[in-house]
Amino acid sequence: MPSYSCCDKIRLEVISVTVSHDTSPALPSGRKWSLRGLVPEFWASLSIAVIWLSVLFTGVYGPDIVISNTSGLSKIPSVVVVVVFAYLATHAIARFGLGHRGRDTD
Repeated sequence: MPSYSCCDKIRLEVISVTVSHDTSPALPSGRKWSLRGLVPEFWASLSIAVIWLSVLFTGVYGPDIVISNTSGLSKIPSVVVVVVFAYLATHAIARFGLGHRGRDTD
C-alpha cells in the first residue's frame, strides 16, 4: 500500500461563475415604491369597510328611535337610518374611489 501524505490528495479548483440578473420592471403606473401605500383603491376599500363596521356596531349597541304620537309609542331601530346613509356613502366612494378613471375600456 502506498503511503500518501495528507496534502497529496487535496486538489483545489477555482471555477468562476457569473449570473446576470434582469433589471426589475418599473411599476406600470410610474409610481415609486414608497408611494405604493397611497393607492386610492386601498383607501376607498378601507373607508367602505369602516362604514359598514359602524353600521354593525350601531345595530348591536345603538339605541332605538322613539316616536310618540296619538296612537302611542313607536320604536324604530336607529340602524335603519344609518344604513340609508351608509349605502349612499358606499355608492359614492365606490364610484369615485374604485372607478376606472383615465383607463381605456375597449
